[in-house]
Amino acid sequence: MPPSFYVNNRRDGSRLLSSALVITGAGFVRIDHPVGRVVAVIGSVVSLFWWFQYRKLEH
Repeated sequence: MPPSFYVNNRRDGSRLLSSALVITGAGFVRIDHPVGRVVAVIGSVVSLFWWFQYRKLEH
């Protein structure tokens, strides 16, 4: 079985999503710095991916 990049329950999914949003927010706070931009962009992509995965979960 290939490795999964997401969890199988809503509780853990919400934890992953909230952590990604906090990290993304930290990147946006320092958007004036190149590292802040990178963190904001990568965090946004991960957050969007995890949001779409979270919406697919039933339980």
